[in-house]
Amino acid sequence: MQAPELVARAAALAVQLAALAGAHDSSGAPPARQFALLHEADLLRLTIAKEAGGHGAGLATARAVVGALAQGDPAVALILSMHYSMHAAIARSQQAGSGEWSAALATELIAASLQGPALLNAAQVEPELGSPSHGGLPATRARRVQGGWQLSGHKIYVTGGPLLAWISVLAVTDENKPRLGSFVLPRGTPGSRLVETWDPMGMRATVSQDLLLEEAWVPDHHAVGLRPAADGLQREAHGIAWYFSLVASVYDGAARAARDWLAEFLNHRRPSALGGASLASLPTVQEKFGEIEVLLQASDCLLDSHARAYDAGSAPDGLAAVAKHVAVENAVRAATLALELAGNHGLARRNPLERHLRNVLCSQIHSPPNNLIRSNAGRAGLQRR
Repeated sequence: MQAPELVARAAALAVQLAALAGAHDSSGAPPARQFALLHEADLLRLTIAKEAGGHGAGLATARAVVGALAQGDPAVALILSMHYSMHAAIARSQQAGSGEWSAALATELIAASLQGPALLNAAQVEPELGSPSHGGLPATRARRVQGGWQLSGHKIYVTGGPLLAWISVLAVTDENKPRLGSFVLPRGTPGSRLVETWDPMGMRATVSQDLLLEEAWVPDHHAVGLRPAADGLQREAHGIAWYFSLVASVYDGAARAARDWLAEFLNHRRPSALGGASLASLPTVQEKFGEIEVLLQASDCLLDSHARAYDAGSAPDGLAAVAKHVAVENAVRAATLALELAGNHGLARRNPLERHLRNVLCSQIHSPPNNLIRSNAGRAGLQRR
């Protein structure tokens, strides 16, 4: 299946996701039906390598699919983006022969994902540490035992928790020379349990729950990327590019959903003071709406050009972070402008704009935050001069 057809399928499915999004936002219930629909649409194997039975999509196609789905429900799109990034990492490891992911583990994960919604995501954030992106080592420990490892610790914000078939847990080993790496845990493993702590302002259907581990066992071949803990967490450039691009596309899609609702509202709202004319006929409204259009068009151009350059191997260093920064800032500004134009109607819970705005505002908490991206860019720019 070619990329345009995959993106078209995502856009069509987004209409169904939008119809379900309000109820899941209200209840916070896991969007299980939505992932059954994604499986039926043959979109869950998007980034699995072709030779392994997937579509073998690159970042440009994955970004377009995630962005299209996010216009229907960004919470579903965020869970899916993590699944896509993990399977893209597996595909890169197999292609490069790096051995990061053992052949047995990769085969097991891929086979499960081809058969149904067997979602995969990472668990890295902890109550004391916060995000490992800021430095430091997790308190979660992997103890060497016969034939494998026992995991003990506490993770928070495990996106998609109750829907995941596999959770990649970041932990430090208990060896004389500790190593840092991930351990892929089948959900429901004895000694592991999810705790329903997720009750946020927006992105409620991501069900990003806590994970408690008490000597949960995984076999030897479920260990991924073990390296000396003294070196700290080393993010690989490919993983960073996928993460930044897909997360930014999620919130860009949410802002587009706000824009689309606003356009319909402005064209149909006809205050009596305007003598039957719509709000959309006012030059001041057109100018403000035009600002939203400019913001979203700029984000799309930057995200798309970065993804295509990445796939071609020509993306400049640091462009992924810049694209994420710009897209998030533009999404927040666009959704805020939409509220300004809609007035009280935008705050009414009967209208989806208030949900879109709450979802977009959640873009500002993803690590690294934009202020850290600016600091890093500033430091690098000053060192070059």
